[in-house]
Amino acid sequence: MSKGSIRNKNMKIQLLTQGAIIAAVYVVLSLMTYQFSYLEIQCRVAEALCMTIFYTPAGVWGVILGCFITNLFGGSWIDIVFGTLATVIAAFLTKPICKAIQKKYANNLDFKHSLLIPIPTVVVNAVVIPFVLYYGYGVVSMGSAEAKWAVLGLMAFSVAAGEIISCYVFGPLIVNVMKIVEKGIR
Repeated sequence: MSKGSIRNKNMKIQLLTQGAIIAAVYVVLSLMTYQFSYLEIQCRVAEALCMTIFYTPAGVWGVILGCFITNLFGGSWIDIVFGTLATVIAAFLTKPICKAIQKKYANNLDFKHSLLIPIPTVVVNAVVIPFVLYYGYGVVSMGSAEAKWAVLGLMAFSVAAGEIISCYVFGPLIVNVMKIVEKGIR
């Protein structure tokens, strides 16, 4: 076996391991904060892991797999399908933002540019998740079922607020931990 194929195989194993760790951390964080991770007023702390997409391509698959497994615990097939689809869309929209920052700033992630990374996560979830909650779980506690658009609007605001807290409060913590781990590995 050539050195190139061994290196390539090791890289694949490393990415698979990173993705599995990110997915596992996503699930554990979601389940530890279960009361905040589901329904109309939610702050899914695990969404901060969208920041891992900057550091490794495995972040995309780790976050998607973690979201899928977490949504299995929620119980609604609509959440499993469309909640996970929202994460797929957000992760694949986040990837080019990360690549642009990496290319322009030589892999240096400063605070100002780290603010760009969670934007797709916040926006996509604010648009999709209210429909998941309304149709998947029948959540109308923010108003009456007759005022569907008002309820969906309030849930969009609530979901966006939770995503902002997750990504912009807990996200920088993830970035700092990743920097410490990265320095420790080198």
